[in-house]
Amino acid sequence: MRLIANSLVTTSLVVVAALATEPVRAADLNAISAVDAVTVYPDGASVTRVIQLDLPAGDTTMVARDFPLTLDASSLRVEGEAGAKLTIGAIDARPPRAAPPVNLSDLDKRIETLKDQRTDLGGAIAAAAARRKFAERFAEASPAGIGDKGEARPIAEWRAAFAAVSEEVAAADAAIRDAERKQREIDREIVRLESDRTIKPPNKLEVRIDLAAAAATRTTLRVTYAVRNARWTPLYDARLDTGARDRKPALELVRRAEITQTTGEDWSNVALDVSTVRTAHGGSAPDLNSLIVQYPQAPRRQAGAGLVDGVSPRSMSAPLFESLPFAKRADEQEAVMEVGGFQTTFRIPGRVSVGASEGAKSLRISTAAIAPDLLIRSVPVLDSTAFLEASFRQSEDAPLLPGRVAIYRDGMFVGRGKVAAASKDETVRLGFGADDKIKIERAVIKRNAGSAGMIVTTSKTDERSFKTVVRTGMISRSGSQSRTSCRSAKTKKFRSRCCHRPRSRPQPMCATGAGCWSGHSRRSLAKSGTLRSAGACAGPRTRASS
Repeated sequence: MRLIANSLVTTSLVVVAALATEPVRAADLNAISAVDAVTVYPDGASVTRVIQLDLPAGDTTMVARDFPLTLDASSLRVEGEAGAKLTIGAIDARPPRAAPPVNLSDLDKRIETLKDQRTDLGGAIAAAAARRKFAERFAEASPAGIGDKGEARPIAEWRAAFAAVSEEVAAADAAIRDAERKQREIDREIVRLESDRTIKPPNKLEVRIDLAAAAATRTTLRVTYAVRNARWTPLYDARLDTGARDRKPALELVRRAEITQTTGEDWSNVALDVSTVRTAHGGSAPDLNSLIVQYPQAPRRQAGAGLVDGVSPRSMSAPLFESLPFAKRADEQEAVMEVGGFQTTFRIPGRVSVGASEGAKSLRISTAAIAPDLLIRSVPVLDSTAFLEASFRQSEDAPLLPGRVAIYRDGMFVGRGKVAAASKDETVRLGFGADDKIKIERAVIKRNAGSAGMIVTTSKTDERSFKTVVRTGMISRSGSQSRTSCRSAKTKKFRSRCCHRPRSRPQPMCATGAGCWSGHSRRSLAKSGTLRSAGACAGPRTRASS
């Protein structure tokens, strides 16, 4: 007996020693996170979630199952603070395992019962259909009009027979309709139960963080990650006041940020920033490879391109706004600009909500008051319309990013355009629609065509002279510019030459002419173009355009 007791004690000691040497596995602690701050880039976003939990002493694995599937797992970063010493270990992101429903057996029994009920209803429908068929056959085959001895039956018996047949058919039809309605309800319930029975794929990501606390404490963790399905696009509102005799022209340029995101998570009541950093470009410049450069022809600009047909609503006009009975004009909230060495960040004041896949949200981020230079620009070879153009020097530290611009002239919406990228001290040009007070006419006043050579044509010459007449009815003085498409070029076969002969002494002009004109003035420009071809030419005719 003593020998058996000694062996049991030895075995117990070995088991205890084995358990003592085995590492203790950290316990899982479920947590819920909430989006607290978002920084949106032109090609992505950085999201920060906050997790607050009570940690026990020792090793713990925090598990949060509410992260979006579209996050970049390699960008996960964790930081936080606690009341005791806290060590953050490994960070793991994985899709949660799809677990079958807990009440799977109950769902199977319910589906089986509904299928039995549907089968019973099918039998009731078949019985009612046979009943109706029997009544219809009885009405067709029974000699209701002849008695036992061949005499005619009374009218009352006929009516009783008709009523009996109709009642049987109506009762059978009612039973069939009622059973079919019950079958449809059972089918819908079966589809719902089978959907609940199916193992659904996860729509959220599971993030696991290993934590080690020296003592039980309250902990706040901030988890930051990057997502690609979010962006912001710069938008602009350009409002031009063309001025008067006693007022200089003024331009108000409003920056806006249009934010869209399809990350699968809602950004509700978050601190929102928009930054000019382009995260998708990487950190290094690309390698330069050999390229073959070709120069395609520039597309012809259509007349009135970029303008909106129709009349803008009167609510956008300045006189109507001034007639409103409000004492003060409502101001739109703007962001706070922070300019760094390599980026600009606009911090939106307050808390903002941006839903996933709910369209774009436009936020005003800055406003600039500018004193522009006005210019009338026209390309009569393509379109005789004169367009008003405002130019200014970009004086803000934050660069202008390329984007769409809504154009307003004297309080009226005149169309949409595009703003090119511009850094500080660069010149920006914006078109503000057609100017109906200026009329431009262009006509060919002279053309000479000839060839040289005795028997074989060795060269051809085509010379044209054009006249451009500009009439203006503007009261104020403004600059003007006329562009032509005649260019000097030399090849092996063709040579072209443009000669511009202005007919106004004070303002000599070449390819483009600019000057300040007074109201109700008239000015004409004359120029000529020559195209010559050397060698035999039997192909199609070549025409010079200017």
